[in-house]
Amino acid sequence: MEKKKSLISELFWFLVKALIIALILINFVFMPCVVNGSSMYPTYTEGDYGYSFIITKKLGIHRFDTAVIKTDSTVKEKLLVKRVIGLPGETVEYKDNQLYINGTYVEEPFLKDVTTQDLKITLSDNEYYCLGDNRNVSRDSRFYGPFDGGQIVSTHLLVIYPFTSFGFNK
Repeated sequence: MEKKKSLISELFWFLVKALIIALILINFVFMPCVVNGSSMYPTYTEGDYGYSFIITKKLGIHRFDTAVIKTDSTVKEKLLVKRVIGLPGETVEYKDNQLYINGTYVEEPFLKDVTTQDLKITLSDNEYYCLGDNRNVSRDSRFYGPFDGGQIVSTHLLVIYPFTSFGFNK
């Protein structure tokens, strides 16, 4: 009888420790993420499942990082997967389908046959301009406006399923 209680107690404490470790990892290291829609096609496709890294966001958000963004949507909490184009304090301009940051042309090698309408915006401190790679269908900063740094919850999506898409896509 004593052995049975000891085994149950051991199992209980093992599960408690496992839960604590999982909560720490999910809140401070990485978070599960599913790509919804086709706004990041061909980089990511509908249903891609993986993990995005909270810790890399804390190390700094850089141009062209993939970001997971929490919108202020009053509908169900919604997470968007978009690409960071503009950083705080920069002037982002698209002219004739070309990206200019503070007046300097910047190549976007990940884009394939998409059109970005002309626009010009200057970002405030802690604002990021994020767009989908499939610009023709993406609801992004052109729809929501610039995202506050606090809305970006993680960066660098590692796709683990489907297995044919495994890895970090850039």
